[in-house]
Amino acid sequence: MSETVLPRTFMPVTVNSGPIAAAARAPGKIAITEGGRELSYADLATRIGKVGAAALGGLGLSSGDRVALVASNRLEYIEIVCGLSSVGIPVVTISPRLTPEEVRFICEDAGVKALIVDPAWEEASRDAKLVADTSLMVIDDRYEDWLGAAHPGAEQPRPAEWETFAIPYTSGTTGNPKGVLLSHRSRVLTFFAMAQEYGCYSSDDRHLAIAPLYHGAGFAFAMAAVFFGGTCNILREFDAEATLAALGKGGVTGTLMVPTHFNAIFALEERVRARYRPSGMNALVSNAAALPQATKEKIVGYFGEGLLHETYGSTEAGCVANLRPADQLAKQGCVGLPYPCTQVRLLDDDGNEVGVGETGELFSQSPYLFNGYWRRPAETEAALDGDWCTVGDLARRDEDGYLYIVDRKNDMIVSGGINIFPREIEEVLHTSDAVREAAVVGFPDPHWGEAVRAFVVLNADAEAAGEALIAHCRTQLAGYKVPKEISFIDALPRNAAGKVLRRALRDR
Repeated sequence: MSETVLPRTFMPVTVNSGPIAAAARAPGKIAITEGGRELSYADLATRIGKVGAAALGGLGLSSGDRVALVASNRLEYIEIVCGLSSVGIPVVTISPRLTPEEVRFICEDAGVKALIVDPAWEEASRDAKLVADTSLMVIDDRYEDWLGAAHPGAEQPRPAEWETFAIPYTSGTTGNPKGVLLSHRSRVLTFFAMAQEYGCYSSDDRHLAIAPLYHGAGFAFAMAAVFFGGTCNILREFDAEATLAALGKGGVTGTLMVPTHFNAIFALEERVRARYRPSGMNALVSNAAALPQATKEKIVGYFGEGLLHETYGSTEAGCVANLRPADQLAKQGCVGLPYPCTQVRLLDDDGNEVGVGETGELFSQSPYLFNGYWRRPAETEAALDGDWCTVGDLARRDEDGYLYIVDRKNDMIVSGGINIFPREIEEVLHTSDAVREAAVVGFPDPHWGEAVRAFVVLNADAEAAGEALIAHCRTQLAGYKVPKEISFIDALPRNAAGKVLRRALRDR
């Protein structure tokens, strides 16, 4: 086979290529703000170059080595990821909410050569000996000195666009976390699709980054704003009232939230929400977990029509489908149509395409797919069917081609030989005025095999009344779907992405 010869005009699309081009176009424009700090595009481009040079020189790393980043949302996050990946060093993005032992597992699994951490993580990193002291960098004055001593050279390695830029780890909801290999190309093409889909990613737009940057979607939605030369305002942490205040000031044209953010906003007193009336936005995107229809209606009622998108996807497959604002209330329980450049198949257990209205496992094919799991060939093969990807979600398609996620295959409850999908029951529970959040799991039953159990978080002014909620379910569900037990808890266990940890509920 002859070697492929690239045309002389070929330029790889890498994650850092967007802000570098934006710096040439408008060097003095503000790229990122966080708290009282701000960074222009000229400074961002310079610092991206220095991060790469400092990693190669000051830390003695080589292209292909891995660096772990344990940090919360902060100004330096984007420059670190862009700078390291620009010289072929993938970044293992880790939640600072994990325990040192959980971080140790990821660092050892990924074989990281260096660690960059928030100051709050310095002591734990040294005590746990996650890396050698000489390979630990703390984001404070020492980080600034580290960059100050760096001198980018013209001969720095440059990655190919299909090489890995980041390795976020799955949440571990069904086992040990797995490293997901994300290429520059997959994310850059995702940015272009997002710009088309949401209409809030031009150089004139301003994005409010609320979701954690260490999560795939949180980083992608924030990075897209910088990639196209807009401004990204990073919130260090989520606070419901502070978020509404930031949106109420105007100027923000788009933001990403997860269902737990919306739940916290609607848990505020009405007088607090009335104090802030967000205006001027082009898009309000929900992602990472299913958005109950009852919550969608509250969002549209408060934020207004023509804003809400519900995007379905995964770290492995990227964005797969999106329900646009015009369809939010018309297509109930729906996640919309396939994303640009995306094809979707729904297959039965024998690998045959199912018909309209029938449930099948969802496979997607797009340029946004991951490169596989880090050092897990068996799991990679299980997720891929040729060049089609699945994460085990079950879905159906209506006569208009719109997709509806029925549930996760592993979450399905089999009671008396009948398949029961927790999401359907959760949707009904969310229609009760007493319920703030709900999650449904199966638990062992000597007669039925599995029985339905619901875990419910009540609204502040509601009283615990399991019998009333069961009666509420009976009005809308067949008898075999009605929960046999309802447990009231203060909060659902969730991972950093906002997904419910059903395994933790089953363990209870």
